[in-house]
Amino acid sequence: MSEKLSEKFSRGELLNVNCPSRDLLKRITSRWSVLILLALKDDTLRFSELRRAVGGVSERMLAQSLRYLEEDGFVQRIAYDVVPPHVEYRLTPLGREVGEQVVGLADWLEENLERILSHRDKHTAAE
Repeated sequence: MSEKLSEKFSRGELLNVNCPSRDLLKRITSRWSVLILLALKDDTLRFSELRRAVGGVSERMLAQSLRYLEEDGFVQRIAYDVVPPHVEYRLTPLGREVGEQVVGLADWLEENLERILSHRDKHTAAE
């Protein structure tokens, strides 16, 4: 982040519509990015392995999400100069840091799934 941006937006400015962190939050918390971070937390995977691990993702969405995660420094793309092409993806140190947060959220969701679904059912029944 440039000095001007860091001076203008301090920690806690995420609610400000102009804060650049909002775009990053949107990219990290997309459905596919979260699942990719979870799938790569302990493994280096090829594109096809990653697609199988992240059930339901299209090739296009997987490629786009990986590109965003790579641009932001969370995922490293490793291309081997062989035939047929061999490309692998793994988390960078920054990716492992954010991945720990995502794992914490995923663990919490799984631990509280019944309570959440119960609230959802009650809300739906009341409509």
